[in-house]
Amino acid sequence: MRVQVGGYAVQVWRRELPGHFGSLSDLADLSETFGPLNAREDEDGSLFCVSVSPQFQIWPALLVTQRFSPDVGGFDPGVLIVPETGVVLVGAGERLLAYRLDDPPVRLWEDTASVGFWWWDRQGDTVLMAAELEFAAWDLHGRKRWSMFVEPPWSYSVHDGVILLDVMDHLTSFPLPGGPQGVQP
Repeated sequence: MRVQVGGYAVQVWRRELPGHFGSLSDLADLSETFGPLNAREDEDGSLFCVSVSPQFQIWPALLVTQRFSPDVGGFDPGVLIVPETGVVLVGAGERLLAYRLDDPPVRLWEDTASVGFWWWDRQGDTVLMAAELEFAAWDLHGRKRWSMFVEPPWSYSVHDGVILLDVMDHLTSFPLPGGPQGVQP
């Protein structure tokens, strides 16, 4: 699958590597691999590969390949690009990664998502991350603002800069950028 986001082209492969993976890896400005590429799908998790290229550039600035688990309904890999700052966030399984697409690109950090990543969600100048047992926020430069434990079933909505969080039918609300009081990044 290939999509355009701002001035970037994003290409994603799942469960198999692209036929030209060797060339992509060799010619990418930054290529990182997490886990064995030739492992068995059922033993070592599923394969996920994403490339990010600035518009009109053939070869990727960033290529990330990894094995991830869990890979069942609701635990799909996700990529979010912040075009204004060139930050790329990647989530798959329990691994969270952040990159800055400078020249050359650099990894900003690696983090974990308890039990498994669900999705990224941009709300204005805040990026939210939902996982099985964690709800967290970063700014547009990839700096963590806050993180909190949650327990399924849980959901949230954002209205006028306020998060309404429902954790097991217990409702709370708090300002989006500041997060819940007493929670530290």
